[in-house]
Amino acid sequence: MKRASIPSHADSPGRSQGRSGRHSRPFYRRPWLLAVLALLILYGVVVVYQTHKPLPPGVSFEGTVHYVPDGSLELLTDLTHRDASGGQQVEQQIFERMFQAIGNARQFIVLDMFLYNGYANKGQSYPPLSRKMTDKLIQQKKRYPELAAVVITDDVNTSYGSHDDPELELLKRAGIQVSITNVNPLRDSNPLYTAAWRMTAGWFGQHGKGWLPNKMASEAPDMTLRSYLKLVNAKANHRKVLITEKELVLASANAHDSSFYNSNSGYAVSGSSGLIGEALRTEQAALDLSRAGIRLPDAPPPAAAESAAQGTVGVQLLTEGKIRKHVLADLKEAGAGDTVWMGMFYLADRSVVRALLDASGRGAEIRLILDPNEVAFGNSKIGIPNRPVAQELANKSDGNIQIRWYNTDKEQYHVKAMLIAGPEGSVIHNGSANFTARNLDDLNLESNLRITAPSGSRAAMEAEAYFQRLWSNEDAPYTAEYGQYENDTVWIKRVLYRVQDLLGFTTF
Repeated sequence: MKRASIPSHADSPGRSQGRSGRHSRPFYRRPWLLAVLALLILYGVVVVYQTHKPLPPGVSFEGTVHYVPDGSLELLTDLTHRDASGGQQVEQQIFERMFQAIGNARQFIVLDMFLYNGYANKGQSYPPLSRKMTDKLIQQKKRYPELAAVVITDDVNTSYGSHDDPELELLKRAGIQVSITNVNPLRDSNPLYTAAWRMTAGWFGQHGKGWLPNKMASEAPDMTLRSYLKLVNAKANHRKVLITEKELVLASANAHDSSFYNSNSGYAVSGSSGLIGEALRTEQAALDLSRAGIRLPDAPPPAAAESAAQGTVGVQLLTEGKIRKHVLADLKEAGAGDTVWMGMFYLADRSVVRALLDASGRGAEIRLILDPNEVAFGNSKIGIPNRPVAQELANKSDGNIQIRWYNTDKEQYHVKAMLIAGPEGSVIHNGSANFTARNLDDLNLESNLRITAPSGSRAAMEAEAYFQRLWSNEDAPYTAEYGQYENDTVWIKRVLYRVQDLLGFTTF
């Protein structure tokens, strides 16, 4: 009998089809692959939307130019420096002027302050600036119980929800309204990370008993893991503004003990109800982000003396992206015969860097005083972004852009100011905004003043005298030559700065 042949594995139709089926199985029949693809699509949609979504109402504000008398504008500066023997000298005006404004208030006080706490690293000691601010506010509220007092701040002061801030709790008990700004409605500054956070940990909040060491200040309470995850979003209400019915004080200084010795600058403006009204509008926009239900009062009507005053100095309130708009427009006008002065804690925005190079190419004299970025709130840094940016500006301008470093020790040169001085007048920018994408690209909440002052005015001369004093070391060694840190700017720092700037994974 003829033996039946048994097909080999290679010739087996069933096995061949099965093997072929596995290799050619459509992707839509693989559930895990569909899930991954859907997750990636969702992640991409979140990244795109959260970086391009409409801004909340009132954000990125461009105010009217209000003309005020030259004498109603006060330049305020804080300077920490060394004397000839190396001893520390401290000159401070900003918070004393804020305390004066608080003492003059009868109708309302609105304080918006990024850092407002007394925490520090272990072994560090600072004067109690935050408690002094708290005491001044509470005292004024007790003297005038009908006075409306509102404090707006950032949740950095609660370590992103891990604990209460003692200063804010004291204010609440005294009948002062407190709002911690919800920055989630703002566009994302660290989108590759924040999109993932919004899809996962962001749903669970931050409150709870902290168990991780607080890296922002070692003496602060421990943090929850969820608070750390929120911190990495790097979003903030970064403003430093005080508004009363009589005056506006806007500066770069925080009511923060560890920031006490920082060098800062700002302005106080009195007698402009229009400017005060616009400042209230921008702060109402910050309150509305949190849906706190707090309504700020209206600005008082102009006094007769204000209506009759013939102002010569223009003052304009700018917030968020409108700051960049005017900084770039003013730099575009700078050329031969103009001197551009800049004092800056962080200089990194690529459009500003290009504008400085272009202005130098048109013949403007550029002089920059920069923080060396060695320390930030008591923690060590490696010189990013200012050292790579300074090297780029010096090299690309063939040395025509002149740079000096502020002589810092354990404090910061925390100024955010620019002056363009020309033969017919000056333009001044000053406030809370560093010249970085995070501060100028509608990401953080920021407030600045743009001031136009005629040649020979007190406002123009005071601003130039401030920069000249530091540049030429008139009465103390405020600044050092550019070469002091030039050799520390190795290529890896340049690469790190550009990668951080591109991806948003920055500490600046």
